[in-house]
Amino acid sequence: MNRVLRRCFLLFLCLGFVFSLTVLPISSTLGSPEKTSLVTTEIRGVWLTNVASGVLFVPWGINRAINQLAALNFNTIYPVVWNRGYTFYKSDVAKSITGEDVQPFLNFVHGGNDVLAKLVRLAKNQNLSVIPWFEYGLMTPPNSKLAKLHPEWLTIGQQGINSVDENLPEEIDNGTFNRQAWLNPLHPQVQKFLKSLILEVVKNYDVDGIQVDDHFGMPVQFGYDYFTIKLYQKEHLGKSPPSNPFDAEWMRWRANKITDFMFQINKEVKAIKPHAKISLSPNSQYFAYKYYLQDWENWVNKGFVDELILQVYRDDKNSFIAEIEKPAVQSALTKIPVSIGISTGTLINPVEINRIKEKVQIVREHNFFGFSFFYWESLWGYISPESPQKRRNAFLEMFYNKAVKPLNLKKV
Repeated sequence: MNRVLRRCFLLFLCLGFVFSLTVLPISSTLGSPEKTSLVTTEIRGVWLTNVASGVLFVPWGINRAINQLAALNFNTIYPVVWNRGYTFYKSDVAKSITGEDVQPFLNFVHGGNDVLAKLVRLAKNQNLSVIPWFEYGLMTPPNSKLAKLHPEWLTIGQQGINSVDENLPEEIDNGTFNRQAWLNPLHPQVQKFLKSLILEVVKNYDVDGIQVDDHFGMPVQFGYDYFTIKLYQKEHLGKSPPSNPFDAEWMRWRANKITDFMFQINKEVKAIKPHAKISLSPNSQYFAYKYYLQDWENWVNKGFVDELILQVYRDDKNSFIAEIEKPAVQSALTKIPVSIGISTGTLINPVEINRIKEKVQIVREHNFFGFSFFYWESLWGYISPESPQKRRNAFLEMFYNKAVKPLNLKKV
């Protein structure tokens, strides 16, 4: 009961944050930097999530968010559309599998209206690109309808371990609320389900692409479910998978299967909308592959990804620079637009605006294509160390001119 009360308290707290972010017109609080108005080419994005955030759950929150972002010369939003076993748009696919066509509370707050349709319409009117973000990827809570209705879709570890502790940056609760089961990315029915969700969004909405992130993979300790073992045995003359989850061949076999899945997503999205971007926001290549079998460097080299936004949520300046200078990142930069994900803070880990400005400058000095900020609630709300007015003025100073997203892939 204490956990339930705490989560209710946090929800109301988040709604209060949204109120503080959006109640005042932005134009009345901004200065006017005296700089050139020439348009530059740069990705300026922000992630909109439902976790520890209320922006999607108040009727006027989305309108104000879009207006503020446009006024401050942002050009891209990555709104959550898949989280904790629910879609955040009206989904016939999800309803056919779980019986729910949209996250229930979101549906209640918005009177049954399609939030993604509204968000896309408002964003397009402000010349903002919309790339829906499948935030939870292969994760789903163990008690979700999806996990309960289709336990055969889940992958597990040895000794029957069926969930792992995933501490998302914006999460506040610890313990059971962070335990996540994982859908098996090798299972054909899982692949069909996730592809159908992605294609549904691409078909039904005027979006500029879709995004998957660091949760589009498989924890390295998983893969010991019945289906995966049988598939491995079929391809290895009856031999069972190694008991060591870090066995090089066992890791490579699973990673290659996930790469094949990524190829299918790319192929089917492009068949519907050839110019739709396949965006990816992973952790570093070393971490992504070793712990989640996500070989994104290979995906880039094979042309399965059109846009890379590397998550670099480092407090230390030197660590931040070391991450963006790694060979896999620099190699990707010669092939596709690569941007850097910068943390603007969370409720329990606020980030000062001067540190954000420093990282933006570093990214520009290293000739990346831009940045995306994690996440909306901490851009200039009262969870940040400075006042909203000071934060917004700082962003206006950083983004004093308008910017367009890069349209063409960078050539080698």
